[in-house]
Amino acid sequence: MDSSDPDPQPQVPDDPVGQGGDMTMIYMGDFMDAAHPTSGKASADPKTSVLKFTDFKTDNGPLLEVYLATDTKASEFVTLGKLKGLQGDFSYDMPEEIDLEKYQYVLIWCVEFSVNFGHAKIEK
Repeated sequence: MDSSDPDPQPQVPDDPVGQGGDMTMIYMGDFMDAAHPTSGKASADPKTSVLKFTDFKTDNGPLLEVYLATDTKASEFVTLGKLKGLQGDFSYDMPEEIDLEKYQYVLIWCVEFSVNFGHAKIEK
């Protein structure tokens, strides 16, 4: 062993995954309660146009949908469809042209009563 190199391990850059910029573009956030207890994580990848829920949980309600919105009041939103379940891990396809800098909120929205059950603010 060469004594001038006490650590023969290869050097790893500070941001190994960001070499191609892949991980730097993921938007992430934690779900928070609104009208109902809601928890879990949301992550959106603009490169694949996929929104993922991890360890998600919320209450049941009539006609719950997933929105990407500009605020928590759904003043301006894009619907991703019906909520796939009340608990677990789910994926939703996003429109390819969606601007996640503008649509920063993932809402669990009760369409029948116009109520935000819970939301996550997704950021880089």
